[in-house]
Amino acid sequence: MLQQETPIHFEEIFSMQNILLYVLAINLFGFFIMWLDKRKATKGAWRIPEKTLFIVTALGGGIGTIAGMYTFRHKTQKLNFVIGFPFITILEIIAAIYWIFFD
Repeated sequence: MLQQETPIHFEEIFSMQNILLYVLAINLFGFFIMWLDKRKATKGAWRIPEKTLFIVTALGGGIGTIAGMYTFRHKTQKLNFVIGFPFITILEIIAAIYWIFFD
């Protein structure tokens, strides 16, 4: 006989614990790819596309990519990154504050 599956609820998937785990993971990943790209740059190896760095930032990894950018002194001379990463991160923080307090 088939077991009846219990439906997965939206609140279970997007619990505060899962959101915090996601934010932690994506920021650690952002920090890691900035380190990796800097390492590849110093060795003259294949690089991580700039678009990928921006995608990780846009997916919530802004704090990690910004921390990696300044920790490893990578992409700090490029205005797109110096302005773009913080701009995306600030927009995400504003959206999160709105979602948490005003929704």
